[in-house]
Amino acid sequence: MGTGSSLTARQLIGLLVDQGSFRSWDEPVGAQSADADYLAALARARERTGVDEAVITGVGLIAGRPVALVASEFGFLGGSIGVATAERITRAVERATAERLPLVALPVSGGTRMQEGSAAFLCMLRITAAVQAHRAAGLPYLSYLRNPTMGGVFASWGTLGQLVFAEPRARLGFLGPRVYQELRGVELPADVQLAETLAGRGLVDAVVAPEDLREVLRRSLAVLAPAASVPDSVTAPEAVPAPDTVTVPDTAPAPDTATAREPDAWDSVRRTRRPDRPGARELLRRTADELVLLDAPGGRGGALVRALAVLHGRPALIVGQQRQGPDHERPFTAADLRAVRRSARLAEQLGLPLVTVVDTAGAELSAAAELDGIAVEIAHCLTTLLALRTPVLAVLLGQGSGGGALALLPADRVLAAGHAWLAPLPPEGASAIVHRDGAHAADLARSQGIGAADLAAVGLVDAVVPERPDAADEPAAFCDRLGRAVGAALTALAGVPEAERLTARARRHRRLGDLLVDTARGGSA
Repeated sequence: MGTGSSLTARQLIGLLVDQGSFRSWDEPVGAQSADADYLAALARARERTGVDEAVITGVGLIAGRPVALVASEFGFLGGSIGVATAERITRAVERATAERLPLVALPVSGGTRMQEGSAAFLCMLRITAAVQAHRAAGLPYLSYLRNPTMGGVFASWGTLGQLVFAEPRARLGFLGPRVYQELRGVELPADVQLAETLAGRGLVDAVVAPEDLREVLRRSLAVLAPAASVPDSVTAPEAVPAPDTVTVPDTAPAPDTATAREPDAWDSVRRTRRPDRPGARELLRRTADELVLLDAPGGRGGALVRALAVLHGRPALIVGQQRQGPDHERPFTAADLRAVRRSARLAEQLGLPLVTVVDTAGAELSAAAELDGIAVEIAHCLTTLLALRTPVLAVLLGQGSGGGALALLPADRVLAAGHAWLAPLPPEGASAIVHRDGAHAADLARSQGIGAADLAAVGLVDAVVPERPDAADEPAAFCDRLGRAVGAALTALAGVPEAERLTARARRHRRLGDLLVDTARGGSA
């Protein structure tokens, strides 16, 4: 993992900003200590690095967009944070907030500067308070953790980004390996503090090489700050034309108004299990104007897809279930559900709509899942989405089995693919309960009302996007139809006042059970 990031602060800033656009905010550093040895160390660090402290701050343009930057310099006493360093960071964060600028933090640090002791350690509170105020103002705060980012920096402003990216193979953690061994008497396993390990556990949103970071930031800010203001001190970017008007796609609002024959429920179940059926990732790749795929528990092979995207001109945060392949089981885990809740809270903080994509054979079934609180996490996910103040759009893309599907369904509107379905268990499981065998799965699928048309009839689904005859046979055309439906639904939701939308959401979910009972009894929905 090396001893430090190979790029200096200035070199990294140079990779990120438009040429010649960076303007420093730094003021001269005052007297820091009366200790002669420490002063000599500071002088050597300044001479060696060409900077006067362990951090550089300022503003620059990323693809024409003004962005505030705070970049650590590891060559200056290991990027350690002293009182003067903390004050410079705090002032930069406060200025970014005052000027309504998105902020990108680029820490690389061994932690608190030991020569300044508790005074420097407590300055983490000062920086954290400024970051919290910036986030509370609804402004993007993104961080890129470099090798190494340790101690108080990692445990405060380094990991408070709404999105946290990391340098490949970076060492990231609370306690350095040398200190850990000294205090505990054993070595810390090398991969515990690896960026890729943390990403696989959902603690880092994506591992990004420095040369790719500019494009990732550009795409992220296109979603998070589409209308950022330009301060007088920064050249304004060129005007971007407004997106084309979103047209209402070809959808069937409910089966009683549709002219085509309703799909057979059991046939639909089998079609959604086709290995070549487009899943959440393919849908996003085919439909998003801008897309930043984020890491989730289990990495890119896991069951959860997290992304920032612009969908037909509408920025959104997406959490979706990635369907399993024939040779790759993807159980939906408690860790996935915790990541969904974190993403939902982020969407609310940033004022972005949340889009959930449901396509799962079910939540994880194992002793480990029980101990990890899978049922509790489903419950918490339900309450989080039901109470979310930002618009929520659910897309029932394919399989909708059990609590794993239910957890992502609370929404203001629900779209469904023509063959999508929703049931407490897969039909085979329901047959095993009712008939003590799986032979009656097809009959139960047809009688339970699990198909998209049935769900539309009882008011759970607001629009059915047809498959002609199967999404797997026409992936490009189907994804285009569904993408346009998502864009139209997001546009409609954006026009509803928050109080009215939340009232309608509560009313919607209050009536759903009654509608299902009425239908089962032969009553009118």
